[in-house]
Amino acid sequence: MAPADAAMRWRLLLVLSAVGLGATGVPQPPNILLLLMDDMGWGDLGVYGEPSRETPNLDRMAAEGMLFPNFYTANPLCSPSRAALLTGRLPIRNGFYTTNGQARNAYTPQEVVGGIPDTELLLPELLKGAGYVSKIVGKWHLGHRPQFHPLKHGFDEWFGSPNCHFGPYDNRARPNIPVYRDWEMVGRFYEEFPINQKTGEANLTQIYLQEALDFIKRQQAAQRPFFLYWAIDATHAPVYASKPFLGTSQRGRYGDAVREIDDSVGKILSLLQDLRITENTFVFFTSDNGAALISAPKQGGSNGPFLCGKQTTFEGGMREPAIVWWPGRIPAGQGIDFCPGQNISGVTTHTQEEHTKLPLVFHLGRDPGERYPLSFASTEYLDVLRRITPVVEQHQEALVPGQPQLNVCNQAVMNWAPPGCEKLGKCLTPPESVPKKCSWPH
Repeated sequence: MAPADAAMRWRLLLVLSAVGLGATGVPQPPNILLLLMDDMGWGDLGVYGEPSRETPNLDRMAAEGMLFPNFYTANPLCSPSRAALLTGRLPIRNGFYTTNGQARNAYTPQEVVGGIPDTELLLPELLKGAGYVSKIVGKWHLGHRPQFHPLKHGFDEWFGSPNCHFGPYDNRARPNIPVYRDWEMVGRFYEEFPINQKTGEANLTQIYLQEALDFIKRQQAAQRPFFLYWAIDATHAPVYASKPFLGTSQRGRYGDAVREIDDSVGKILSLLQDLRITENTFVFFTSDNGAALISAPKQGGSNGPFLCGKQTTFEGGMREPAIVWWPGRIPAGQGIDFCPGQNISGVTTHTQEEHTKLPLVFHLGRDPGERYPLSFASTEYLDVLRRITPVVEQHQEALVPGQPQLNVCNQAVMNWAPPGCEKLGKCLTPPESVPKKCSWPH
């Protein structure tokens, strides 16, 4: 499935499921849990062949539901991928791209000026019309300025951060990232929400887990259909885990983070079973993009047999772990039927002059690691080119690019004084406003 189709069909699946079940007389449409990991690779789960087999809950989830071995994200970077997932539209359409760099890849650091446009319709906005209550737990990453706040784009509740947990910063040259509860900040990473970079200890995954469990219990008690977007970031460098999980994995600190995530997913599924709502709850687990090989092995995961990872459009950057779990609805066992750290001559070349204008084509059945592109002169290559060229041309003709949101940076728009900082006495003074073009090396 192409990345564009994957995003669009995901949105349509949820909407049609809600409409269809409502039409058959079910008391309420299905609850929806979207569990989105951060920089987790295709090869990080036991069910995908990770040899240490330290993900028993996710492996069981796959055995009881549907495993997708060929699931693709829409972009190999955090922000554009998330924008596509929540809008059902490619980054080039929803504005999550840049024209400052040849590859158009970009994300939303603190200094970026743009974010999710008001013209984009997000999944929680669609679901609100069907009576859903929606909550985001974890990383938003679609803009941190007031107009981009997730509660202005369909969500009813939020506990988490607008950016990743980079830091610590000195709060002079750059502020620490705030953590929000709904409209206002309740602290900052490395301050009220500590992360020990030396040991990797942080309780964030446990906090995010409790937020999820409490939300599910409240909505079930109120008999309201709910959408929970659980977008945690423990597997994004600098990786972290809580004390009970540190040092427990054969894979080091990254494995500790994965084990805690697996344990948390197990607790979420157990709660659904205890509440007897599994047959009315659709659960989808995936990752925003491939593992970051530039952070491996201590701070990054595995993309299995696939080439490259995060920041690249090779399989390792785009093909993600994906599991659907819906007991009573989806039969068990279904579906199981430039590049940091790697360099392959003629494939992962790093200057624009080294690339041909002809597309590289790989046969993934014979060559899943994308090491041997088809010869441009071969009959097989020419046949593939003949079939894909009209599709590409049709896409280009119909494409209406969104206004690029990731072109302009300005240190004055960073998280200096988020809403609620007055109550905490944590407002910081921003520097002079100096807009400039963002630099994107991706």
